[in-house]
Amino acid sequence: MSPVVPGPRRAPGRGKRAFAATWWGQAWVAALEDSTLDAGRLSRGRTYARKGMVGPVIVAAGKVSAAVQGSRPRPYRSSVHLPVLTDAQWDTLLGAIAARAGHLAALLDDEMPAELVDDARHAGVPLLPLPTELDPECSCPDWGHPCKHAAALCYAIAATVDTDPFVLFALRGRGREEVFTRLRALRTAAQETAAPPAPAGIPAAAAYAHWAEGRPELPGLPEPAAHTTALPVAPPPGSGLDAADLERLMADATARAARLLAGDTADLHLTQHQDAVRIAASNPGPEWFHHLSRNTGTKPTAFARLTRAWRHGGPTGITVAEQPHTPDPTVMKAARTALEAALAEMTDSPTHLRAWRNRLTLTHHGIQLRLGPDARWYPYLQDDDSEWWPAAQAADSDPVTALTAVWSQNGE
Repeated sequence: MSPVVPGPRRAPGRGKRAFAATWWGQAWVAALEDSTLDAGRLSRGRTYARKGMVGPVIVAAGKVSAAVQGSRPRPYRSSVHLPVLTDAQWDTLLGAIAARAGHLAALLDDEMPAELVDDARHAGVPLLPLPTELDPECSCPDWGHPCKHAAALCYAIAATVDTDPFVLFALRGRGREEVFTRLRALRTAAQETAAPPAPAGIPAAAAYAHWAEGRPELPGLPEPAAHTTALPVAPPPGSGLDAADLERLMADATARAARLLAGDTADLHLTQHQDAVRIAASNPGPEWFHHLSRNTGTKPTAFARLTRAWRHGGPTGITVAEQPHTPDPTVMKAARTALEAALAEMTDSPTHLRAWRNRLTLTHHGIQLRLGPDARWYPYLQDDDSEWWPAAQAADSDPVTALTAVWSQNGE
């Protein structure tokens, strides 16, 4: 049997059917309770099941059985029979499962899709038991149909049916492995039948050359307009929108579209936070700056640092400013060694170079180099409030070059 799967799909509960939680488990109990009008024997069967008087259950094709302890010292042998499906019925059932990927996925998760049961029933294949199909049998002298011992067995197995719907398949004649083996074969056959024959291929270079020979020359991209056309109508009153603001956004969208058409995709996948920084970095004016800062939840000083980071490093510059990371230690060690050698030539006084994650800091000179995810070094300078700001120099793949460029800017 399969282990218990957390969170099975549940059907609306009814008190007398508390032995099952899933809709298919409740269908099992419902078939039992609808098969008889003897409420007394069903009630005693529930009591026996709750008291644990049903022994280990054995599931076989067409039969479930167990020893059930009654009023006598020796337990009774109880069983419930269910008709197995014919080969033709199995072909119909497995074909219905294989036809829908969702059916197979649900069964792999130990769930019984209601749509599968409906499809099978419409095709004349009963997967869930019908009340008329359950045939109880017991070694007790009670001639009830079912007796309380067989009823207890049915109630006790409901929880197993809950957690492992393949018990129903096994009772109908085929176990889990046999079912999945056949389903895999059906799915493979369907895919092979549906797949068109692969066309004879030609080398990629030859295909491209053939295409390029007959391709008409594409016209060049027009230069983006210096300004956008004024809006034909004013924004609706009370909308909070300003015509000048909308025109600025139109101009921004036009410029971005032109860059994308030219192959520049640097700012194609920006978060809302990053895009706000990008717009602020284009100097839209103090009112826009403060609106953007407030709407992103960023303090003005921190937002100003990010706009400078964008101007000198684009999206990667923002990442370097906000997200320290731990690079390869050998890269950091090599950079530190090269910087210490360069500093020994640049200054007569001892220098202290502190390393932390992707940052190398000259603590007494207010200079810091940050290694970005693009393997370039981004220079930073410390202000009078001990805050680090991106320097006005471009990043460089050589840490010594990056340091030299910012060294003179800092008055060293």
